[in-house]
Amino acid sequence: MIGLTGDDLHIDALITLRCATIALPVAAADRQRVLAVSVLVRERVLAQLDGRRGDSLSPDSQRVLGVVPQAAQWADRFTSNLRPRPAAFRRQAAPHAVSCAVEGAAQALIPDPDAMLRRMLAESIHICAAWTGKAASGVGVDDTAWAEACQLTIAADGR
Repeated sequence: MIGLTGDDLHIDALITLRCATIALPVAAADRQRVLAVSVLVRERVLAQLDGRRGDSLSPDSQRVLGVVPQAAQWADRFTSNLRPRPAAFRRQAAPHAVSCAVEGAAQALIPDPDAMLRRMLAESIHICAAWTGKAASGVGVDDTAWAEACQLTIAADGR
C-alpha cells in the first residue's frame, strides 16, 4: 500500500503470520504443511524480535495449528532445528509464505474464496497502518474496486 511501508521486520512477520493463519484451515493438505511451517517460523522470528522464547506461540497460532494436527506435527519436526535468519526471511521466506497462503485460499474448496483473500488484504493493511503509525482511516479495501478486480480476474481466467 502506498505510504504504508516500513523497515521493521515485525511488519513482514505479522503479515505473513496473518495470511498463513487465515489460509491454513482451508488449504489443501499439501499446502497445509507449508503453511504450518510458515506459522512456526514466523512465530520464531517474532520471538527473536521481541526477546521471547523461540517455542512460544500466540493464541491464534495455537488455535489454527490445533485445527490441522497432522500438518502441525509434521511442521514441528521439520522446523525443530531451524533458526530463521532475518535477511533470508524478508527476502525469501515471507514472500513465499504469503504467496502460498494466497494460492491456498484462492484454490480452497470453500463457498467464497474472494472473501478470504479480501480479509487477508484488509488485515495486512491494518497491520501496516499500526506498525507505521499511520491512521488506517481512509486506507482500506475499496469494495467497488475489489469487485471490479475480481470480475476482471474471472474474465481473464475464462471462467
